[in-house]
Amino acid sequence: MAEPSTKNKLGLWTSTSLVVGNMIGAGVFLMPAAMASFGSVGLLGWLFSGIGSFFLAKVFANLSKLLPHGTGGPYAYSQSGLGDFAGFLMAWGYFISNCGGLTAITISFIGAMSTFFPILITNGFVAVGTGLCTVWLLTYINSLGVVTTGKVQLTTTILKITPLLLVAVGGLFFIKFKYFLPFNTSGGSVLSAIGITGAMTMFSYMGIESATIPAGSVEDPGKIISKATILGLFIAAAVYILGSFSVMGLIPAKVLEHSVTPYADAAVIIYGNSARYWVSAGVAISAFGALNGWILVQGQVPYATAKDKLFPIPFGKLNKKGVPYFGILINALMISIFICMNYTKGLVEQFKFFLLFAVLTSLIPFLFSVAAYPIIRARKKITGGWTAALILTFLAFAYTMWMIAGTGKDAVYYGFLMLMLGVPLYMWLAYKKENA
Repeated sequence: MAEPSTKNKLGLWTSTSLVVGNMIGAGVFLMPAAMASFGSVGLLGWLFSGIGSFFLAKVFANLSKLLPHGTGGPYAYSQSGLGDFAGFLMAWGYFISNCGGLTAITISFIGAMSTFFPILITNGFVAVGTGLCTVWLLTYINSLGVVTTGKVQLTTTILKITPLLLVAVGGLFFIKFKYFLPFNTSGGSVLSAIGITGAMTMFSYMGIESATIPAGSVEDPGKIISKATILGLFIAAAVYILGSFSVMGLIPAKVLEHSVTPYADAAVIIYGNSARYWVSAGVAISAFGALNGWILVQGQVPYATAKDKLFPIPFGKLNKKGVPYFGILINALMISIFICMNYTKGLVEQFKFFLLFAVLTSLIPFLFSVAAYPIIRARKKITGGWTAALILTFLAFAYTMWMIAGTGKDAVYYGFLMLMLGVPLYMWLAYKKENA
C-alpha cells in the first residue's frame, strides 16, 4: 500500500495528544481510591514512578531517532536489538497487557458515567452492556483511519485537561493536612509501600511509548516522536501528581478508598454539588479518549509483528482505510470477554486487578526495549555519548525491574503465565517461516 501523504499523517500535537491521551485515561481517576489504604506514602509512589518513567521516555525518544520508521515501537526496537523471539514475546505481552489495561479503562469510564446513571453501580448487566457498547463503538471509529482516530484523540485530550486542572489547582486552597496522616497505613515498611504504590501508579504512565508505535503514520518521525514522548510525559506527570495531592488532602482516607468517583467527590468540596457532573463528564471523556488511542495501538503492534511473520497472517492485513483491522477486532473481543468474566467484583477491586496485570505485562516489553537500546546504538556505529547512554540504560533497566517486583507475586505469576502461553504460538510460526 502506498505511503500516506503528509496531510494524512500525525503531527507534533496530535502525536503528543496520543501520548497524553493514552496516559491520562483511567489511572489518575480511580487511583486516589485504589491507593487510599496505603496512606499518603502513595504520593512518593507517584514521584518515583514519574522519575523512572522519565528514564523510560528518554530511552524511547532516543530509540525513535535511531529507528525513526520502526512501526510497532517497542516491538521494532526489541526485534531489531534482541532478535525474533524477544520481539515476539514483546508483541505478545504488549497485546495481552493492553487488553487488561483497556478493560481497566473501560471500568473507569463506567465509574465516571455512574454519576449520571447510578444504575451502572447497582446493575451489573447494564454496566456490562455500557462497557461493551463503548468498546465496539471505538473499534468502529478506529476502523475509519489513523487521521480520524487522531482528531478524536486531540479533541478528547483538550476536553479532559480542563476539569482535571480545576480540581488539581482549586483543591490546593481547601487541603486539610491532617488527611495526609498517618503517612504509611500499608502494614509493611515504607520502602515496600513505595514499591507497591509505585507499581500501581506506573499504570498511569503506561502510554509513554504511544507516539513510537504508529511511526509509519507520523510526519518526520525522527524529530516529532521524541519531542512528543517527552512533552507528553511532562504534561501528564504534572496533572497526576498535583491532582492526587489535592484529592488526598480533601477527602479522608477511609472515605476515599470506597469512592468510585474520587475527583468528582473532591470537586463537590471545592465548587459545590453541581461540580460533580462536569468533573464526571470530563473523566468520562478522558477515559473515552484513552480507549480510542489504545485501540489504535492495539492494531499497530500486531500489524508490525505480522509483517515480519512473527504473528498470524490476518493481523498484517489492512482495510481500505489502511487500518490493521484484525488486531483491533481481536482486541475488542478479548476486552468483551474480560468485562463479562470479572463483573462480580466491585469497580475498585476490578480496577486494581487489571491495573497490576496490565503493568506487569507492559513492563516486560519495556525491559526488552531498554536492553535493546545499547545494542542498536552499537549496530548503528554511534561513537559518541556512550557513558550517558549506558547510565540511562542502567537506570531505566533497574527501575523497570523494581516495578516488576512491586506488582506483587500474583501479578508476576499471571503475567509470566500469559507470556509463556505465547511460546507455542511462536514455535508454530517459526516452523512455518522456516519451511515457507
